[in-house]
Amino acid sequence: MKTTFKLLFVSAALLVFSACKNETTTETGTPVESSAQGEAPSSNQGQAFIQDDESAPNVLQIAIGSPDHSTLVAAVQAAGLENSLVNAGPLMVFAPTNAAFDALPAGTVEELLKPENKEKLATILKHHVTPGNYSKDFLKKFKKVGQADGTDATVEVKGEDVYVGGAKILASVPAGNGIVHVVDKVILPAN
Repeated sequence: MKTTFKLLFVSAALLVFSACKNETTTETGTPVESSAQGEAPSSNQGQAFIQDDESAPNVLQIAIGSPDHSTLVAAVQAAGLENSLVNAGPLMVFAPTNAAFDALPAGTVEELLKPENKEKLATILKHHVTPGNYSKDFLKKFKKVGQADGTDATVEVKGEDVYVGGAKILASVPAGNGIVHVVDKVILPAN
């Protein structure tokens, strides 16, 4: 009886292990075994590339879905910061519009998007991110906000308008991991 039990256990274990092998299927449904060894690493790895149609959109998905933020999305991708913008947060992102990027001196965006300027671009983009999830009205209580690049941005209130680092908040969009404040300028760090 013990031998029969051991044989059944080993058979079940082999069945489970063989069912767990790493395989995909072609369009015709034919299984194709893949190996983790020897595969080239993909640049599209991490949380940013997980498809999820159930949850509230995160700050990156909001930017990607906005036709007014295509330059910002291109910059985030060039700097390799996609995964940073989808973490649990909460994150407050001050998202410059395409018009805000267009207002920079001619050639600035193109120069920043070059691979050799990736670190500089990342620093500028991090200056647009703050930990927290504060509404425009709540930001009126602040004098400064600490940015992800380790510097501060000044908060100013002019009537009902709120400015962060000199950029006016035009609109605010709640996100699953924070909030996106649409701004009219690119907020540049002091240095």
